[in-house]
Amino acid sequence: MNFELSDEQQQLADAVRKILAGSYGFEQRQAVLRSASGFSDSTWATLADMGLMALALPEADGGFGGGAVDLMAPMEACGEALLVEPLLDHIVAGRLLARTGSVPQRAALLPGLIDGTRHLAFASLEPGQRYALAPVATTAQQSSGVWVLDGSKSVVVGAAQAHTLIVSARTPEGTSLFVVDAKAPGVQLNPSRTADGLRAADVQFKAVRLGADALLGTAGAALPAIEEAVDFATALLCADAIGAMQYALDATLDYTKTRKQFGSPIASFQVLQHRMVEMLITLEQARSMAIRAAAQVDAGGDPRERSRVVSGAKIKIADAAQLISQEAVQLHGGMGMTEELKVSHTFRRLTMAAQRFGDADHHLERYAALS
Repeated sequence: MNFELSDEQQQLADAVRKILAGSYGFEQRQAVLRSASGFSDSTWATLADMGLMALALPEADGGFGGGAVDLMAPMEACGEALLVEPLLDHIVAGRLLARTGSVPQRAALLPGLIDGTRHLAFASLEPGQRYALAPVATTAQQSSGVWVLDGSKSVVVGAAQAHTLIVSARTPEGTSLFVVDAKAPGVQLNPSRTADGLRAADVQFKAVRLGADALLGTAGAALPAIEEAVDFATALLCADAIGAMQYALDATLDYTKTRKQFGSPIASFQVLQHRMVEMLITLEQARSMAIRAAAQVDAGGDPRERSRVVSGAKIKIADAAQLISQEAVQLHGGMGMTEELKVSHTFRRLTMAAQRFGDADHHLERYAALS
């Protein structure tokens, strides 16, 4: 497998990294976190102008026809910057819409997604169901020509800013997807913040009335599309985590070269060199697995093989995130836990990355079942 980026992919990654370094430094990010919305409109508009939100959409819908491999390097840059805007969740919701929506549905919603003026979020997980993708508590029933949606979704990242929710629900036919206005009567959001600063919300649906045109695709046929979208999201999350781990490693190397003990930089101590070498090797192994997952998602083919490869990557990413984040904090000493140091925020980012879209135990079970 060729692990090298193409010239176009490298140029896009460099451009994203340069823009985030100039306008989304650590102090700017802290200001975004402290703001009421926890969201930077200017950064969001810039990312949209660069085409990131259109990159993985079909050309027929105004996108660029790319895939997870094309988004890997930009997502790494976002991970390095610890971006708190829900770019990943926005992209994944758009992918679901593009793959399951009718021509009128796509025409109505995708242009706003592409230019960043319409925020989308995918509401999938339910209370008490952990990482199960088939909805249980959220149901939709047809009544007098409309769908009536009831139930709840938990930890929907990006829901607080979303204009439109893509919601999975159990219908008499099976798992279905619906387009729901985030401000429709009966939709209630309970906003929260994840450990790494992302804005999320638990969402309640109480007798939400939806027109027939709210159904995406065929009733009862949505689960394969949801599974593919979540595998796609997991591959991008792995790339984001690689970026955060790379920053943690670089920051630790820089710190140990300047921090002195007994008159010498602590980087000269052999025992610490061994630990940093282990961090580097672990990062490169995780990077290779992340690339493999993105390539497999783009290749299509057997869904079982796609899910198996993605689970293998997520297991490695979860283990690597734990080792690298903990070592980075420990090698920084007490400073590593302070709010003023970016390494502590990177630790939180990597801790959440290990949990989102399934923790290591979940993916170990799935990997074993698919092998």
